[in-house]
Amino acid sequence: MPILEATQVQKHYQLGQHTILALAGVDFTVEKGEFVAIMGPSGSGKSTLLHLLGGLDTPTEGEITLAGKQLSKLNEYQTTLARRHNVGFVFQFFNLIPTLTAEENIQLPLIIDGKDPRRFGERLEQILELVGLTDRRHHKPDQLSGGQQQRVALARALITEPAIVLADEPTGNLDTKSGTAIMELLERSCRELNQTVIVVSHDPRAAAFSNRVIFLRDGLIVREYKPAARLPFAKRLSAIMSTMQELEQ
Repeated sequence: MPILEATQVQKHYQLGQHTILALAGVDFTVEKGEFVAIMGPSGSGKSTLLHLLGGLDTPTEGEITLAGKQLSKLNEYQTTLARRHNVGFVFQFFNLIPTLTAEENIQLPLIIDGKDPRRFGERLEQILELVGLTDRRHHKPDQLSGGQQQRVALARALITEPAIVLADEPTGNLDTKSGTAIMELLERSCRELNQTVIVVSHDPRAAAFSNRVIFLRDGLIVREYKPAARLPFAKRLSAIMSTMQELEQ
């Protein structure tokens, strides 16, 4: 069974008397352990799809199945639990609590879920080492660079061992070096922790780290690119850039 599935998903928004069609009937399946990138021109429905997949919003029509559960059959509380227990989110804007240290920000999902962070000490050390923040754990966000803040946000998403990590433009506020480091960390979490990773990005370099790229345009999936496992990064990047140029014409 797929870990995540969208079946004929549509999303409409009402803007005055006008109906905006953000998604026009999307079928999308993700298997456990996949690293998938979603790309497309501005307004193509990328972020809308990600929010629907993570249960942050509900489709106008169609069905989202998250870890075997059809979200339309759950009430709001059940949806919150399904999201909390299965999904870790990483956003373009880091959304860190400024008065908390890096370590405390990372532990926040455990506290929200009613768990004692002291019982997850080994997991915390593993995650801090993975994201390279062991020596910055007691620093507050204003004492960290943008790249380090995004590492904290990633660690926060990973601390509960979610089956799925959803990242919305995770490199959008970072320089090229920091952005590459974040994508390498997401790739490692997929490979070493067997997590499913879905990234929405406008950046072809970010998408080139994935093992499947879905291209959206006008609310529909119009192309899919699945590079050979050993294809060099530069060739992946070139193919993705070429496809994006076609879609933007």
